[in-house]
Amino acid sequence: MTMLWLTAMFPQLRPFPCNEIDKYSCNYSPSSSQLAFLLSSFVIISIGAGCNRACSQALGLDQLDNRENSNNEKILQTFINWYGVSIAFASILALTVVVYIQDQFGWQIGFGVPTVLMLFSVLIILLGSPMYIKAKATKSLFVGLFQVVVAAFKNRNLSLPPMIHNGRDNYHQTHEPKILAPSENLRWLNKACVIKDPERELNPDGSASDPWSLCTVEQVESLKALLRVVPIWSTGIMLIVSMNQSSFSTIQAKSMDRRIISNFEMPAGSFGVIMVATFIVWLSFYDRAMIPLLARLTGDPRGLTSKARMAISLVLSCTSMAVSAAVESTRRKMVIEQGFEDDPYAKVGMSALWLVPQYIIMGMSEAFHGTSQAEFFYLQLPKEMSCIALSLYTLELAGASLVGCVLVKVVDWVTSRGGEISWLASNINKGHLDYFYWLLACLCLVNVFYFLICLRAYEPSNHESTSNQSDEVEDGECH
Repeated sequence: MTMLWLTAMFPQLRPFPCNEIDKYSCNYSPSSSQLAFLLSSFVIISIGAGCNRACSQALGLDQLDNRENSNNEKILQTFINWYGVSIAFASILALTVVVYIQDQFGWQIGFGVPTVLMLFSVLIILLGSPMYIKAKATKSLFVGLFQVVVAAFKNRNLSLPPMIHNGRDNYHQTHEPKILAPSENLRWLNKACVIKDPERELNPDGSASDPWSLCTVEQVESLKALLRVVPIWSTGIMLIVSMNQSSFSTIQAKSMDRRIISNFEMPAGSFGVIMVATFIVWLSFYDRAMIPLLARLTGDPRGLTSKARMAISLVLSCTSMAVSAAVESTRRKMVIEQGFEDDPYAKVGMSALWLVPQYIIMGMSEAFHGTSQAEFFYLQLPKEMSCIALSLYTLELAGASLVGCVLVKVVDWVTSRGGEISWLASNINKGHLDYFYWLLACLCLVNVFYFLICLRAYEPSNHESTSNQSDEVEDGECH
């Protein structure tokens, strides 16, 4: 943020401005050094955001995680819920207050405010650092996981030994093993921890002489745990793809009556705030009011399990797309009836408030989805993989963006073949945005059944049974 702020402060770091006389004809392009400085700031911001999103929530959960506490899962869920509320509240401030400051006072103040806030955040975390519970990293987790794949490939022709004495005589263990033998699922990975020649493969202290040929049982089970959550993780991509289509809703809002009261017209781009506001309100209400009620009904201190909340979020995403399709179908019908089909800028006599229900449903869907996935991954994966567990959602966002772009391109190409008007034409009055929404609704419905199939395919695993991470976790892998 400091580098970005400097581009606004120093004229040498940006192109010459165009004056009012020749602003339409001037062509002051940025120099290579100016462009490199600007892009470097974006790269550093992206790296910092990636590190923060992956670690900040995990660090907070580590302060509260006490496996001996019977209410541990409920405490963790509450933290995840309010962490999500704080992120959503920050998003609203960024989209309203910070944007207003940038618009009214210019980029120098506009970039300066978030820079000062970031500096303040750094000072806060440094002041509290001595009091935090921090796990010391002993080795690279990614290297350890990759070693399992390499070792399993090297030993691919090896026959697995019989399961005797809980595997102690056959499999490589750590000094204080939590898992005595690898699970029967994904058995080909078990070959990575099979001891063939103890004298040659083990050092005097019991460690592997070549960690790329022999891994521990815990390494193998850690990789299995990560692979187990991949199918569940993938179900969230379609949900986020559906939510990312809000740009089309903005175009819809521009063609509708956006008057809230007689003297106030809501900007088309501001309707997205409804989804964020719903996220905050619903998550707060659910945590304070719904969880105690559901806990009495279900006997689970969390109210609903993370798997149940994920299922609800997927159903809500399907519902939001169906509602979006119905609203757009009605809007397009009114456009044709009023003779505005050829005018992309015409406003139809239909209130834009009809878009509010779909935004509310989307907000509720995201409230269930983001928090339940974070809880599910955190409890499913080993403790040392907590950062990976909580970065999976960010990876899901990136994957959904790519899938969404491909989907839009494919739909536009297929529906415009043969000289036909694309469903996603620039003039939405001539296109069929409602058909596109129905397509998304169908894909979301298929995604719901895919999620249920994955849940049904789950089996217990060694990691979940020995670490006692969650009463809910009777889960294993999706074959």
